[in-house]
Amino acid sequence: MPSPKTTATVKATWLTGQRLFGLLAIALLMASLAYDTKATQWRQPLQTLTVPWVVGFAVVAVLGMAVVPILRRLKTGQIIREDGPQSHLQKSGTPTMGGIFFVPTGLGLALLWTGLVQGKLSATVGAIALLVLWYATIGWWDDWQVLRRKSNKGLSARLRLLLEGMGAALFCAWLVGSDPAATIVTAPWGWVWPLGIGFIPLAIFVPMAEGNALNLTDGLDGLAAGTAAIALLVLGMILTPHPDLQILAAVMSGACLGFLGHNYHPARVFMGDTGSLALGALLAGIGLASHHLWELLIVSGLFFVESLSVIAQVLYYKATKGPDGVGKRLLRMAPLHHHFELGGWSELRVVSTFYGVVALLGVLCGFLKWLT
Repeated sequence: MPSPKTTATVKATWLTGQRLFGLLAIALLMASLAYDTKATQWRQPLQTLTVPWVVGFAVVAVLGMAVVPILRRLKTGQIIREDGPQSHLQKSGTPTMGGIFFVPTGLGLALLWTGLVQGKLSATVGAIALLVLWYATIGWWDDWQVLRRKSNKGLSARLRLLLEGMGAALFCAWLVGSDPAATIVTAPWGWVWPLGIGFIPLAIFVPMAEGNALNLTDGLDGLAAGTAAIALLVLGMILTPHPDLQILAAVMSGACLGFLGHNYHPARVFMGDTGSLALGALLAGIGLASHHLWELLIVSGLFFVESLSVIAQVLYYKATKGPDGVGKRLLRMAPLHHHFELGGWSELRVVSTFYGVVALLGVLCGFLKWLT
């Protein structure tokens, strides 16, 4: 009879980045097929979730085969934090800025797809795409500064937050102007909160919070891309009254998975701030435009826990500073995924567990939607 240690070793050997990627792809495809079958949308394939999801995945996966070698030749190698987990130092030099190919590609496909289905371009999808591209540009600038300076110091936090707030404010102004009902926030069990002017600071805060939460989550191979793919598909399944946003969510979920085909452990490319900030803005834009902020909060739970872990770490360190100016740490390292890494978890174990958490949050989100 094999010992527990031997069994654990076999399990660890079996779980590879490629297999985890394959399992996630199969799970998302089956979930999409199940949804479309139940919704009886196969009479109009263009309006399903599965077809745009598959197209987004295939186009980005193939495009990545050409773009990733170009990024490598351009020497866009990631600068790894010296104060991070020591196991990550071997990732130094892996091309970054991968968001520059999968984000615009997914957005372009979504705009074309909604145009084919509705006979005209969707103004809502277009507005969200502009918000996402704005955040992607901020992320690209930050990535470029890191590469240019050959350090982890990109844009200053103040400038980055200012630029993010500007983009969010412009999107908020468009949203309130085109849809006055956007200021009414609904919650499970029929709760309705007419926020009025109070909606404006919330609508500015949500993209900034989501963008930076995804940015903090993007710390392990395949973590941000895989969790975003799950979250986007979940949103696509619950956006029944908004077919254009369903298509956007499905295409971008597939695009994230297509990128993950080049980003699973060991990663051949990183999305960088270019991709992570854009994905956060995308989730926020969909949640705000569809009036599904409550569902967005649930499905984004992991991302916000990652953010809160950093905030808690900083506050606890400052609160416990002694006369020598050194404080105590609440976690081994923040964000939370590094805490588990330094606790002995393998990178793949952390990523697969976090995939499961987001999937469970998606199930909870769907269950609450069904109850109401």
